[in-house]
Amino acid sequence: MKLCYTMPLVLLWALLGYEQVYAQTPPYWGTIFIEPNIITSDDPSTLEGITYLGQGMKTVFDRRVNNWVNINAYLFTVMWNDGLTSEAVINPEFTLAEAIAETGKYGFLIGQLPYVLRTDVNEIWIHKGVQPFGGGNYSILIHTGQSTLYENDGIIEETLVHEASHTSLDFYHATTTGWLSAQNSDNLFISTYAMNYPNSEDIAESFLTWLAVRYKSSVISAANYDIITASIPNRLSYFDNQNFNMSPVTSCPAPPLITGLLNSCTNNTQTYSVPPIAGSMYVWTVTGGNILSGQNTPQITVQWLGNTAGTVSIMQTTP
Repeated sequence: MKLCYTMPLVLLWALLGYEQVYAQTPPYWGTIFIEPNIITSDDPSTLEGITYLGQGMKTVFDRRVNNWVNINAYLFTVMWNDGLTSEAVINPEFTLAEAIAETGKYGFLIGQLPYVLRTDVNEIWIHKGVQPFGGGNYSILIHTGQSTLYENDGIIEETLVHEASHTSLDFYHATTTGWLSAQNSDNLFISTYAMNYPNSEDIAESFLTWLAVRYKSSVISAANYDIITASIPNRLSYFDNQNFNMSPVTSCPAPPLITGLLNSCTNNTQTYSVPPIAGSMYVWTVTGGNILSGQNTPQITVQWLGNTAGTVSIMQTTP
């Protein structure tokens, strides 16, 4: 049994008349730019190996001509140690030695992405040129000149998270009732890019920030953590409830999101809960109030005692 310990924190302002108001202007322009090095070269990769298959004709997209092209590509099988595989399709403008090096480089980087983002990455298309990356079409599109710019800014891994979200998440989530309800309830987009393209960019823009606050909170700023969690709480909760396989980022599920009213008056009682997971154990901690019932369960009732801010947190042990 592997135990995963989590302890998210919710601030509860015990002030009469507190009202949460969402701004209409997104806090960011694009989420890949807000924090460099959320994932770094020191983080683990699932890359197990690559096998050269020879050359073969492939139809791929090339942003330099903004169209589909047919190339006699170098082909490699990329093997991940969790059972997934992809095919690297390398433009023959590279030499074979260069193609091997590029496959190894991006195999390692993509292998750092969580399992859920690699499930539909059937192919990895690699060209030269300074053009943006792309996702979708069961593939990730890479232009190596642009990679240099992303790497200089410390956002190569973050960009791959974004593009792989298009490939492996958009089809399954972007038009679901749950996601659209979360969009509506948040009443705010995390970025201008997501707001301008709500049907095609909101999942990818939001997933990176969810990964940051749920699994990499120690490497992002407190200011960005607060902005993200305050701006899109319902989207974060939606992702929490999907039970994504996040290996190798972590083998633990996402920390539970505590739900409950943010405002309360002295001596009032409020209920707080997390999504129940079979076999889990729950230990709640409250400051500024008393737990009336529910300790060791997914839901507690709290009576608030004072007129200053209080807190509620949970340690959830998951089998």
